[in-house]
Amino acid sequence: MALGFTPVVEIYGANAPLINKRLIRWEHIDAAGLESDQLTLTLDLEGLEGLPSLGGKIGLKVGYLESGLVDKGQFLVTRRTPTLFPFRLSLVATAAPFSAADETGFQLRRTASHGPTTLGALFRELVSRHGFSPRVDPSVALIKIDHIDQSHESDMGFLTRLAIKYDVIAKPVNGLYVLAKRGQVESLSGKVLPQVKLSVTTHNRPGDHAFISATLDETARGQSQGCKTSWWDAAAGLLRVVEAGIAPFKIVTPSCQSADEAQAVAEGEVRKMQREKLKVKISCPGNPSLCAEGLILLDTSWPDFMRGRWSIDKVTASGDRQNSYRCMIDATCLDASV
Repeated sequence: MALGFTPVVEIYGANAPLINKRLIRWEHIDAAGLESDQLTLTLDLEGLEGLPSLGGKIGLKVGYLESGLVDKGQFLVTRRTPTLFPFRLSLVATAAPFSAADETGFQLRRTASHGPTTLGALFRELVSRHGFSPRVDPSVALIKIDHIDQSHESDMGFLTRLAIKYDVIAKPVNGLYVLAKRGQVESLSGKVLPQVKLSVTTHNRPGDHAFISATLDETARGQSQGCKTSWWDAAAGLLRVVEAGIAPFKIVTPSCQSADEAQAVAEGEVRKMQREKLKVKISCPGNPSLCAEGLILLDTSWPDFMRGRWSIDKVTASGDRQNSYRCMIDATCLDASV
């Protein structure tokens, strides 16, 4: 995508005229995994009588005057924070329906037992009763669950625990709730996963429109390449061990309910270890094509130890009246070559 030089941001939905007129700063966090996408807006209230009642659903479009805007989705306003001197209002909106009323009881603590079932069936049951349209990655839908307890947990918290256990993503996206392996969330939600190429200019200096900075983190590189889990075989009276990957192995406890569950947990842990070997944090010019679960390609203009494809874990995009549109990218290495 060819980018322009004149950043543009547009809010649509509830109270859009007032918000667009008084917008000072904005920040959009697009995150993979368990974190809900979030939009934060700072408004100038100087000259207004009283505090405006702002709420409801709002949407964000961002991009450049020369190349057009990209719709980043809709959000529900969940918090208003006014300040005095200067007279400002901060609006926080999330992609998930976390409201104070919580009409469907998404955050209500429950105690229940589930199983025998599958991960996909359990996920559909939990999210459908809260008004979401579930989307499930076929590669994780049939993971067997013999028995699992929801002990004084909200459905939201229980979903989070399931996602961590099986190393999958459970995330609300524009009225849908998606359960998927990493890299499949956006495609299941109907979006096209882009691969964005990033290049470093010859004269890369702070203050330039195209300035890029990056920090590489190798501290996550681990020794283990495999995982061992166990399950109790009641018929034989034995504790069975399941392996995934290769030695050296990481031992995961406690024991699982069945061989299928132990295998799924071990394979999920191996995927997690492989994914967390190498991470990078990049500050670059704003690009609306950047999104969590998307890919970035660092080309030959980068140092050789950074080149290759990286999976985006999180994009924090921001802008204001004084500074240009910028993105901060957190990404994990997929390969080390272009």
